[in-house]
Amino acid sequence: MSLAFQSRVTQIALGLLVVILLVHFVIYLAFAAELIPFPFDYDQGEGHELYNAVLFSEGKCPYCTYEDYPYYSSNYPPVFHLIMMPLVAILGPQYWIGRTIIFISTLITGGSIAWAIFRKWHLGTVAAIAALSFFASNFIYHLGPLLRQHLLMVMFETLAVVILANAFDRTKPLRRRHLLIGFTLLLLAGYTKQLAYSTCIAVGLWALLRNPRIAIVYSLGLIAAAIGIFAVAEISTNGYWSLNLIAANRNPFIPEQYSGLLRQFVMLHWPLLILSVVSILYELFFDRLSLFSVWFVVSFASTIASGTWGAGDSYFATTIVSACILSGNTLALLVTKRGSLVPRLKPVGNLGLAAVVALLFVYSLRVIKLPTSGPIFGPIAAAFGVEPAPGHRYPLYDAAGWTVGYAVTGHFPSAEDYANGWYIVERIEESGLPAMTEDPGFMMRAGQDVVTNATQLNNLYVNGLYDPVQLVADIEAHRFGVIVLRARFYPQPVLDAIDSAYMLDEIVPMNGFNYELWVPKA
Repeated sequence: MSLAFQSRVTQIALGLLVVILLVHFVIYLAFAAELIPFPFDYDQGEGHELYNAVLFSEGKCPYCTYEDYPYYSSNYPPVFHLIMMPLVAILGPQYWIGRTIIFISTLITGGSIAWAIFRKWHLGTVAAIAALSFFASNFIYHLGPLLRQHLLMVMFETLAVVILANAFDRTKPLRRRHLLIGFTLLLLAGYTKQLAYSTCIAVGLWALLRNPRIAIVYSLGLIAAAIGIFAVAEISTNGYWSLNLIAANRNPFIPEQYSGLLRQFVMLHWPLLILSVVSILYELFFDRLSLFSVWFVVSFASTIASGTWGAGDSYFATTIVSACILSGNTLALLVTKRGSLVPRLKPVGNLGLAAVVALLFVYSLRVIKLPTSGPIFGPIAAAFGVEPAPGHRYPLYDAAGWTVGYAVTGHFPSAEDYANGWYIVERIEESGLPAMTEDPGFMMRAGQDVVTNATQLNNLYVNGLYDPVQLVADIEAHRFGVIVLRARFYPQPVLDAIDSAYMLDEIVPMNGFNYELWVPKA
């Protein structure tokens, strides 16, 4: 078999793989286009992220008011909310603002993956495969366009790692610039979401291997900057900063949740995991250990945090990024090196390349997902006989299945979802009183202040940091014209007060959930 023929076969196989991965990317773009304009909460917590930006735009503190009316506080750092703040100040609390920012951040992450591969190997097709593998993941698909800060953190992490990965190979002025930019991005990642600590650890460990003195200097600088910001926030909030971001986040670990998510992650991504391990082994025996390899190992270990209450599959996103880069490196290595092997080893190289391409094909077919509604995807799903899994209440086929902690998102909002969301807003406006809703979008659309953040109040309550006696008194006094429950995440005394002082008036379906409208008892 001639080398030219082998190259042609390789090009055809890689081209076909790109086509399959592009189909996944088109589905991702379609989901983003359908979700971004939706004017209400699609996933639990979106509205609270948006309302934090509203509070910042008004010069108010999102961490300081949970003990008194309106009983609101947040448990996330402020970077995402501050990025949203200018547009929110001009345009009001529009969900599309935050969703667009997060969607763009995923595109930047994908571009960074591609650049990491192209910079080293100068293979455009391989770079595209690595980036598209990121978007193909079921985990990334249903998280990417959401108004949640996690994938913004992943963007900052990825940019930092890609910039730092070859910093020590630069001339001294460029090395300093890369180190400064990279560590600044790590600081931004950490103040977007606390989980970025794993990437900070990975960078610190790798830098120690390359240059201990520089590693210590820049790591101490990062720590000093983080402590300085923390101290300013702690003082300016009278201690509520650490109370909400640290003390209230001590949630219980649920082994079954972690094992289920880990099993699901491996089931979907095992081809990428195998290719990542191959890349790491090659570096250990024949090259220098890269930052990407250290990042993969540390981030994978940190996914154990996905087993805590309130966590979920998003905690695997950083590992997916590193796995895509390492898989791209493995593919590029075989594409470029097999031609230079001695004749007796060339069959081994050809077999290795075929195995890598086959694994990537398997991955592209493991992560199948398809919306089953809408004017385009509805007929496509019907033509192929694709339906949601039995018992799945959303119009979406997802090969991942479901486990505790896996986000039940990815379906398109329907006309009924829009109409029922506005109907709930009308009910709030008709009551003539403040409302209390688990999803804050209804209150914002009604022009009201957001009252309560259910999950955060519950976090504070179970950690002994909040006594809801005043909120209970307001409920018993019928201060709220309508209370809207979706998942009953409030502290138990609050739920007991609602059950005692209010009665269920109506159930309104939206996005697959039943929203319960409770009104005061006569």
